[in-house]
Amino acid sequence: MVKIAAFLKRKDIVFSGKRYGIDALGAMAQGLFCTLLVGTILNTIGQQFNIGFLNAIIATIGSGDGAVSYTIGGLASAMVGPGIAIAIGFALHCPPLVLFSLIPVGFAANTMGGAGGPLAVYFVAIIASEFGKLVSKETKIDILITPIVTVLVGIGFAALVAYPIGTAASAVGEAVKWATQQQPFLMGILVSVIIGIALTLPISSAAICAALSLTGLAGGAAVAGCCAHMIGFAVMSFKENRWGGLVAQGIGTSMLQMPNLVKNPRCWIPPILTSAITGPLATCLFKLEMNGAAVSSGMGTCGLVGQIGVYTGWINDIATGAKTAITAMDWIGLILICFVLPAILSTAFCMILRKIGWIKDNDLKLDL
Repeated sequence: MVKIAAFLKRKDIVFSGKRYGIDALGAMAQGLFCTLLVGTILNTIGQQFNIGFLNAIIATIGSGDGAVSYTIGGLASAMVGPGIAIAIGFALHCPPLVLFSLIPVGFAANTMGGAGGPLAVYFVAIIASEFGKLVSKETKIDILITPIVTVLVGIGFAALVAYPIGTAASAVGEAVKWATQQQPFLMGILVSVIIGIALTLPISSAAICAALSLTGLAGGAAVAGCCAHMIGFAVMSFKENRWGGLVAQGIGTSMLQMPNLVKNPRCWIPPILTSAITGPLATCLFKLEMNGAAVSSGMGTCGLVGQIGVYTGWINDIATGAKTAITAMDWIGLILICFVLPAILSTAFCMILRKIGWIKDNDLKLDL
């Protein structure tokens, strides 16, 4: 046992909640943002402002009916699996050969996982990283052994677990789909809370919304839930993170808070309560609908993609005759649901929890 412990220490393999539940999750959020979210933002900007180089096809894979063409944003989004895997490998202190070998591992796990791809990559990348570290620099042909072991273990493990994880993610999607069939008030609460939580968890809320074609009132409730978390965490943690945290979470991703939520789950209470309020307000009072691209329903204020999607839907509805004009009430509802109410409500709830000691100083501090 002593020899094993010494060997693991030499390999920097630490079995701890901090290493896997905080460091790896934080890195995963960064990998997700630098690929899928940035790609979606670039595509949206290119389409809405008709920017030629962002809309241009720069790569085509395959031929004939099976050909897939990519823009700059499309390529960035397609690299979400490798991006997350490399970020996790970096957080786990992987040697170069292990780190670079995680590229195909991340791609495979994300593809096999479907809607739950990012979550599948999280588990697979950890296993592949640690096995790769075990054999790294232990042989004279390290340049062959380390990549082969990392890739085989990673993709082999992905073949075992990625599909079940994808199925679990689909179950979350079914819950959201069920919620959309209920009365607007109940639907507003359920969809807003569920999608808001999915946005912050290592699950692709955007992929879930796209898979379910979550538009209309349900899409509006999803936008409300995402904004409650993004704006909520950004404003209520301003004391700890200042302007950098406000921007990173407000127009980036609330997933950055996952390491803090693992340490103190009570930090999640304010945005969840806020989403439970803004969701039904969106569906029942303001009739906020997302009739743009369904993926925008799960983006919230990330690059303002959710708001641009709502606006695009208004334009589309006017073009088809479903809507006569964009009214002042439309704008008021969008601004209140997406920005004002999340900021006010989450801050108020957070102040209460700080006062009773459930949230303490630096509980929401980000490592920016």
